Amino acid sequence: MSRHIQITFDAHDPRTLSSFWRDALGYVHPGPPGADLPADADPLAAWDDFLARLGVPVAQRNTKSAIEDPDGHGPRLFFQQVPEGKVAKNRVHLDVRAAPGLQGEERMAALEAECDRLIALGAKRVRRDEPAPPMSAGFIVMTDPEGNEFCLD
Repeated sequence: MSRHIQITFDAHDPRTLSSFWRDALGYVHPGPPGADLPADADPLAAWDDFLARLGVPVAQRNTKSAIEDPDGHGPRLFFQQVPEGKVAKNRVHLDVRAAPGLQGEERMAALEAECDRLIALGAKRVRRDEPAPPMSAGFIVMTDPEGNEFCLD
């Protein structure tokens, strides 16, 4: 039997980092418990209202955030605020499948286009590894806005 998983990120700014990954992956922020939000509602604003009604101080409202696959297939991503900074290379990283089924220059062009889109959202490009068949189809190494490494492949 397979298990459902949640991937947890330590972050300085959970809201900003979750918003980056939401846009990068096509995920959504879920609404607060018991909320039935209209399609055009801003779930983050709904969370602000919810936390204010609970009396959570403003300084504590950005300690956690989460995003989910709207289709229910991918893992939930959870972001928790931590005081310490990132000091070393992450031991686990995400591979974002940005060019499924493509090969060669067509694949690399699709990865470059996605790289440009993610840079506009706050990511940084680290390097491009060219295709080396049969072992590698090529990929681009990037970091998210808080320096977590991931690959476009």
